[in-house]
Amino acid sequence: MMNEDNSSASTATSSAGGVKKFFQRLSQTYQSSLDRSTPHTRMRWVFAGFVLLLFVLRIFIYQGWYIVCYALGIYHLNLFIAFLTPKIDPEFDPYAQDEEDDGPNLPTHSNEEFRPFIRRLPEFKFWLSVTKSTAIGLFCTFFDFFNVPVFWPILVMYFITLFCITMKRQIKHMIKYKYLPFTRNKPRYQRVNEAAGGANFGGNSK
Repeated sequence: MMNEDNSSASTATSSAGGVKKFFQRLSQTYQSSLDRSTPHTRMRWVFAGFVLLLFVLRIFIYQGWYIVCYALGIYHLNLFIAFLTPKIDPEFDPYAQDEEDDGPNLPTHSNEEFRPFIRRLPEFKFWLSVTKSTAIGLFCTFFDFFNVPVFWPILVMYFITLFCITMKRQIKHMIKYKYLPFTRNKPRYQRVNEAAGGANFGGNSK
């Protein structure tokens, strides 16, 4: 009897360990896939757009789940605002600028340090949140209890109003503190003596 109990306990322990290893392996595979997709920005957003297109087509074809679509739109709007907002808000940063300055400015001379725009929500996390939420919204459209009957034009008008108010506030914040949420790679300036040396070298070669 004791042997049977011990064998059943060992079997349960081994099965629990097998399940744990399976989910651990699944998590590692998922993280590895995300790591490999990190440098492929364009392909990632193409995939996100494809999933979003499937969601919109399903809403349009079946004429339902408007409340899911509205909730997804509000969530995407919040993500977009976080994507446009700097990580350290200059309004509450005591070390940003002196009181006489209007706000943090990008460098205008070659001897100034390049300060790239650091987002509150990085691009990769923005893409991942958009893709996950769209996939969840698409999954919700397969269940009828999420299809709450609503008058969809009111939701559309409310979303447009909310979008305009939110973007107007964000644009005013950009103008007030003089920053742009989009920057390119770090610029490289050519020194005057290097330019002169290159010109002389070209002249001597002639």
